[in-house]
Amino acid sequence: MKIVSKQSPNFSAKTRNLKDIKFIILHYTGMQSTRESMKRLLNKRSKVSCHYLISRKGVIYKLVDVKKIAWHAGKSKWKNFKNLNYKSIGIELQNKGHNINYERFTKIQLISLLKLLKKLIKKYKIKKNYVLGHSDIAPLRKTDPGEKFPWELLSKKGASIWYVKSNLKIKSMSQDKRREFFFKNLLKIGYRYFSLYKKSVNDKRIVKAFQMRFLPKNANGEITDKTLKISQLLAK
Repeated sequence: MKIVSKQSPNFSAKTRNLKDIKFIILHYTGMQSTRESMKRLLNKRSKVSCHYLISRKGVIYKLVDVKKIAWHAGKSKWKNFKNLNYKSIGIELQNKGHNINYERFTKIQLISLLKLLKKLIKKYKIKKNYVLGHSDIAPLRKTDPGEKFPWELLSKKGASIWYVKSNLKIKSMSQDKRREFFFKNLLKIGYRYFSLYKKSVNDKRIVKAFQMRFLPKNANGEITDKTLKISQLLAK
């Protein structure tokens, strides 16, 4: 696996203990081209970076040493962890994103990603359920890597998680109970930024973030029976 080294100036001065690395966070660049993405990630003024960038042609660029804390996750939460930069490795995938012209990730790009993920998971002993999307850890701010990212494929290749199909039946319940049941499941899985018992205008964003990951063809922000079922299967 060939990796091209570049040097981004955007990382924290403190060197972390490699044992502190618990997560891999996947992003899309949301920019027109690899050239434009690189320009931004290598620019000191942007104050943003990642450890790796993968082009649409499958070229892997290393921008920040893994011992250093890259600035990719921002304000974020997962389970009892906050501001995940310190605990994570950030990987950007070149993709124009939702605000320009969201596109499918290329086959060769995904092949490179899987090779890199397997290497990192093994080297840093990262749990498969700790390979996450930016929208998982920051659902109120981010939508990447989005509904076109093939999480199920990653799971089949041993680089992430997916739910096991089941005949589980969802009981009939009131809307309030349905909401409470769903968010209790999300709390167990690891999602944050919601209250179990108090409705919020942000609820729909969190539901949609979950659906983009596990029900990508129906990411409408509504707690459907299938959405509720998947959350239950994952929470178990």
